Amino acid sequence: MLMSGVVTSGEINMEYIRLGNTGVKISRLALGCMTYGSPTAGNGVRPWVLNEEQSQPFLREALELGINFFDTANVYSSGESEVVVGRYLKTNTRREAIVLATKVHGVMRDEPNGRGLSRKEIFFELDQSLRRLQTDYVDLY
Repeated sequence: MLMSGVVTSGEINMEYIRLGNTGVKISRLALGCMTYGSPTAGNGVRPWVLNEEQSQPFLREALELGINFFDTANVYSSGESEVVVGRYLKTNTRREAIVLATKVHGVMRDEPNGRGLSRKEIFFELDQSLRRLQTDYVDLY
């Protein structure tokens, strides 16, 4: 069951819904942050990835529109997406005003435990994500 509400800001009407049964309210639109980070991070070149400076107008507009749900992952630009998103959100909004999601998966290091979903890797990558995002917690993992 979705519980919704609408917040009006000027001519913009952002609708908020409840995230499952959690009680957390998120904007109906989320900003997916796979395209923010470094075009050359990780394996290969991704010309569609925007660097930090190029990403800022999109992050700014999302906040201005009332988007409060930001989604990234440890593997996006080998962690650089989390760095860009974390730095911008820390500087431009209050942590309690947003819902921050990240994910864990894929190869992060070329070593036996540098990939996968073992308990060891999940906890290690969560710590790394928190450091990159410059926060003490994520709302959705």
